[in-house]
Amino acid sequence: MKIIRTIAVLALASLLQSPLAGAGTVVIKIGSIAPSRSPWDKALHEVARDWEKISNGTVQVKIYPGGIAGGEADMIRKMRLGILQGGVLTNMGLTKVERSVLALNIPFLFDSQEEFEAVFEKMKPEFEAKIEEQGFKVILWTLAGWINFFAKEPVIYPDDLKKHKVSVTANDPELEQVWKRMGFQVVPVDMSGLMVQLQSGMVTASYLPALVAGSGQYFAIIPHMLSLTLSPLVGGLVFSDRAWQSIPQEYRQPMLEAVTKASRGLYEETMILEKDALETMKEHGLIIHDPPPDAMEKWRERAAESVDNLVRTAFSKEIYDQILRHIQEFRKDRGK
Repeated sequence: MKIIRTIAVLALASLLQSPLAGAGTVVIKIGSIAPSRSPWDKALHEVARDWEKISNGTVQVKIYPGGIAGGEADMIRKMRLGILQGGVLTNMGLTKVERSVLALNIPFLFDSQEEFEAVFEKMKPEFEAKIEEQGFKVILWTLAGWINFFAKEPVIYPDDLKKHKVSVTANDPELEQVWKRMGFQVVPVDMSGLMVQLQSGMVTASYLPALVAGSGQYFAIIPHMLSLTLSPLVGGLVFSDRAWQSIPQEYRQPMLEAVTKASRGLYEETMILEKDALETMKEHGLIIHDPPPDAMEKWRERAAESVDNLVRTAFSKEIYDQILRHIQEFRKDRGK
């Protein structure tokens, strides 16, 4: 037992050690919820190889994929403590660092990928500055996909969803209130407990990326998917500012360029996997519903009713107004 305790203490000490490990060596530990061998995981390993080459071995990168380092909230906490130096986060994790990012999750805000990318490109400096104020640095942004409704019965119009018990992200009361004000029954659920809730009937609908619905086998219980996309899924590689500053100055710009290179085609590769996943799910019972033309307008109207309650409480009116202004400019330029 003494030997076991000694090993445990040494293991914990190793995990808690400073990013500076050994004479002049910087160890960067990156947590990721992306599965091993996924496009994100492959990109991270490419970054690890490039960073070690750029720094002549001064910077060593260790990657912990598939949630080994915990969920997004866990990774943020560990970055603050110095246990991790970086983490791959989605919108929901980023909102726990800086609440203004929640504005990107307003349901049915964006009409298309092109519209989102144009608006987000203009908003990135604002988000990055606010995230830096919280002690973090965004190393990479990317669009990682889109989120859709999945339910046990068809959901075409907002009133159809009223019949369901919808899972919402746990520990996010503002987002929970959005769905409630839209008139829906919601059940806060941690992702790790979603399958149990679905199997028990406590939850009968959820909003998920298609890849997650497939890889987690959730679609087998909630086999009806609404083709309208709910919101973009943004991925970000985020470091604690302390960890980023620990990297010698002369390596930082080449390392950022290496990240950009590794991320090229990341969204396209993810979309290919999503298309394959949808085809496989359809072969195993998934039914995708294309709504009539008036459905989108009804969804937008329902979402708009709840937005005013988020402005000033979850994020600033200034941020929301900036996003709306960029959307309007984009649509005006295209004659919409």
